[in-house]
Amino acid sequence: MRRVTGLGGVFFKTPDPKKIKEWYAKHLGLPVDDYGASFKWIEVDKPDAKEPALTAWSPFDEKSKYFEPSQKPFMFNYRVENLTELLKVLKEEGVQIVGEVQEYPYGKFGWIMDPDGNKIELWEPKDEGF
Repeated sequence: MRRVTGLGGVFFKTPDPKKIKEWYAKHLGLPVDDYGASFKWIEVDKPDAKEPALTAWSPFDEKSKYFEPSQKPFMFNYRVENLTELLKVLKEEGVQIVGEVQEYPYGKFGWIMDPDGNKIELWEPKDEGF
C-alpha cells in the first residue's frame, strides 16, 4: 500500500494571517485568497489527469486550536491514498490517531501525532474540480 504520495500543504500560526498573506503576495508573488495560496502541479504517476493536483499554503490565527493537541505553531499536510486503510495500519503500528476522519467535497482528512508531538494531517484528495 502506498502511504504518503506528496506534500498536501504547509500550515502555520501567525499573529495576523491577513497581514502575512499580503506580505507573501507582495514580496514573493503568492496567489493568496481567504485561505492562503494553492499551488497546482501534475502528478508524475497521473500525467493524463483531468485536473492538476494541489498543495496548500495556509497561515492560521495564532489562537487557532486546529493544530491541537500539538503545541507547535505549524502542521504539515501529506497527500495519501486510501486514508481509511492507512489509518488502520498506522493504529496497528502504534501511531497515535487524533480525532475522527472528516470528509469534504475536496477529500477526506485524518490526523496523527509523530514522536515529537507534531500533529500531522493526512489528506486523501479529490483533485477533480478542486
